[in-house]
Amino acid sequence: MDGLLPEEYLDRMRRLLKEEYDAFYRSYSEEKAQGLRINTLKISVDDFMKLNPFHLEKIPWAEEGFYYTSDSVGKHPYHESGLYYIQEPSAMAAAVLLNPQPGERVLDICAAPGGKAGHIAARLQGKGLLIANEIQISRAKILSQNIERMGIRNCIVTNESPERLSGYFQNYFHRILVDAPCSGEGMFRKNPETRKEWSLKNVFSCAERQIHILETASDMLMAGGTLVYSTCTFSPEENEGVIEKFLRNHPEFEIQKLYAYEKFSSGKSEWIQGGRKELNHTVRIWPHRVKGEGHFIAVLKKKEEKTKKAAECQFYKYASAKEVNDFSNFAEESLHRLPEGRFLLLGEQLYIVPEGFKIPRKLKILRVGLHLGTMKKNRFEPSHSLAMSLKKEDAQNWIDFSGDSEEVLTYLKGETIEADIKKGWVLVCVDGYSLGWGKSAGNILKNHYPKGLRWRKGI
Repeated sequence: MDGLLPEEYLDRMRRLLKEEYDAFYRSYSEEKAQGLRINTLKISVDDFMKLNPFHLEKIPWAEEGFYYTSDSVGKHPYHESGLYYIQEPSAMAAAVLLNPQPGERVLDICAAPGGKAGHIAARLQGKGLLIANEIQISRAKILSQNIERMGIRNCIVTNESPERLSGYFQNYFHRILVDAPCSGEGMFRKNPETRKEWSLKNVFSCAERQIHILETASDMLMAGGTLVYSTCTFSPEENEGVIEKFLRNHPEFEIQKLYAYEKFSSGKSEWIQGGRKELNHTVRIWPHRVKGEGHFIAVLKKKEEKTKKAAECQFYKYASAKEVNDFSNFAEESLHRLPEGRFLLLGEQLYIVPEGFKIPRKLKILRVGLHLGTMKKNRFEPSHSLAMSLKKEDAQNWIDFSGDSEEVLTYLKGETIEADIKKGWVLVCVDGYSLGWGKSAGNILKNHYPKGLRWRKGI
C-alpha cells in the first residue's frame, strides 16, 4: 500500500465501521477512480460522445459525468477548449444535490479549484448569477483560470473571507454550497501525501473552522433557500457533528431527506453524542461501496430569514455607450451577436456583468462576469475569456481544425499558421469549439493563444 495510513486513523475507522472495515481497508489497494464532467455550457453529452476519443463509462449519479482511464485526457485539445473538466467522481454529487436552477443567485463559498463551481454554472445555463469565492489568493487564481476555460459568463470570482462576503450579501442567495476545508480522509487513496498531515488535533480544528463558515453562509441564504454542506472526509466530528452543532444554534434550518444514488449510504446519527435522527438523512459516499472517493453531503433548507442588514457600500458604475465605442466597433466587425448584460470598465479592462447585479467596490474581485478585453488607445483587444465563451457561429471570422490535426497542435504551442482567411480577428476552433484568438494578415494567422497556456514545443 502506497504510504502508511496513520494507525490512530485506522483504529477509529475500525471502531466506526465494524464488519465493513475489512472491505473499506481493502479499497486502499484498489485503483482510484478517475472522472471527467462534460461541460454542457459548451456541448451536450450526446454531441460530445460523437467526438469522444476516449473510453468512457457512465457515472451513475451525475448525468454529465464519466469514468475514464486514458492518460491523454488532461492533454487533449478538447480539454483546452473547455469541453470537459477533470473531476473526482464522488465530488460531482455535491452540485447535483444542490440542484441549482437557471436564473438563481448561487454562492460557492470555498470554490477552488473550480470543479463544483463549473458544475453549478453548467446547471445555471448562463442565466442568473454565480459567485465563486476562494480565500487563498493562489487558489483563487487557479479558480479564475478554470472559470475562463469553461467559458462561464455569469460568474464573479472573489478572493474574500466568508465574513466579508456575509457583510454584503445578507439573505441574498437562492442556493449556497459550502464545500468545506477538511482533514481530507476521503482523499487518502487519491492523494497519499495527505496522510502525513492527518491528526486528531487537525480533525477538531477543521470542525471548528467548518462551523464558522456555515454560520457566515447561513446569513447569506434567503428564506426557502438551500444550503449544501460537503466534505471529503469520514470524520464524524467534521460531518454529522458539524451539522448537529449548527442546527442547535439555527432552528430556522432543517435537514432535507435526500433521494440520492442507491449505493450512497446514509449519515450516522449514532456516531454523534445526542445526535438527532434527521442526521440519517445526510449522505456518506464510501470507496468500498462505489467507484469513487470518500465524501459527506448534507442538504439544509432555510425556513425563515434573519433580520441582519447588508453593509452599506458604494457600487461600481456601469459604462456608457461612449466609453465602450472601441468595443462596439470590434463587435460590429468580428461578432454576429453581443453577450447579454451591462458593461463595466475597470481601468482599461472591459467586462460584461449579469443584469441586475451591483458590485460592491470594496470586494476583492479577480473576475467579474465576462472579461471582454482591453480598451487600448483607439482600439480594442479581445480577451481569451471572450473567445472561450463564444460558439463558432457567434464569430464572423473563424477557422476550424480537427482535434488530431497538426494545425491545432501548432496553435496550442503558440506558433503562426499559414491560412488564407479574411484579415482581422479570427476565432480559432477545434472541431467547431473555440480555443482562442488568432489575427489574420491575409495569408498568415498570428497566434494570440495566451503565453501561460501554450504547450511545450516537444509535445
